Amino acid sequence: MYETNYHKAGSTAEASDLIAKADDAKILGGGQTLLPTMKQRLAAPSDLVDVTGISELNGICADGDGVAIGAATTHAEVASSDIVKSKVPGLAALAGGIGDPAVRHMGTIGGSIANNDPAADYPAALVALGATVVTNKRELGAEDFFTGLFETALDEDEIVMSVKFPGASASAYSKYPNPASRYAMAGVFVAKGSDGSVKVAVTGAGQNGVFRMSEMETALGSNWSPDAVSGISPDESGLLSDLHGTAAYRANLVTVMAKRAVAAA
Repeated sequence: MYETNYHKAGSTAEASDLIAKADDAKILGGGQTLLPTMKQRLAAPSDLVDVTGISELNGICADGDGVAIGAATTHAEVASSDIVKSKVPGLAALAGGIGDPAVRHMGTIGGSIANNDPAADYPAALVALGATVVTNKRELGAEDFFTGLFETALDEDEIVMSVKFPGASASAYSKYPNPASRYAMAGVFVAKGSDGSVKVAVTGAGQNGVFRMSEMETALGSNWSPDAVSGISPDESGLLSDLHGTAAYRANLVTVMAKRAVAAA
């Protein structure tokens, strides 16, 4: 690991000030991606600004019929929250399946979505549920927030404050995890809004990260059952193909995971 300066910010304003003064600062949440990358000398930020102790970035509360989750809230806290379980049970189940216990007790929702790993779980939930990402500057809809592999709409000095999830009458997530990393080779989140609208979002399989399955959404809008999506799969040309699985394999996984998610919901 290269030498770096560590700062523990006590407020969002202090964090913003520290970032502005540094040559190349990075925000530190749970560090589940950033720290291993630094240890491999693949990243060398001049400064790390730890935001996990900022009170306004922590916690979970009801937000109308939905839920608001602070950016520094851990996956384990999301998974065990009675509010999340009652409002959006699929989100609680998703958080409980991230990595292993050590990762879930350190990793944060804000860090995960800001990193936007193409195989991360949360992006599928945000897109399918129509979540809103609140930063220290603005609010962004999920589909505007995620812009590509490891890319988001965040400015360099922008800090994720919280994520607001609308309530859902039905929601569930199913993924096929890589046996070693536990990252999704294909993960599908299905959600039916209180108005009956349906969204289906896929993570882990797309060349450009998370994406929606409009054909599945239409089918489920007419028939909310696993059979409705059994004959639908994504275009293989837009899917990842690597040593872990071909595009054709991932296309089949998307269909299987979608059926399981609908059955779970």
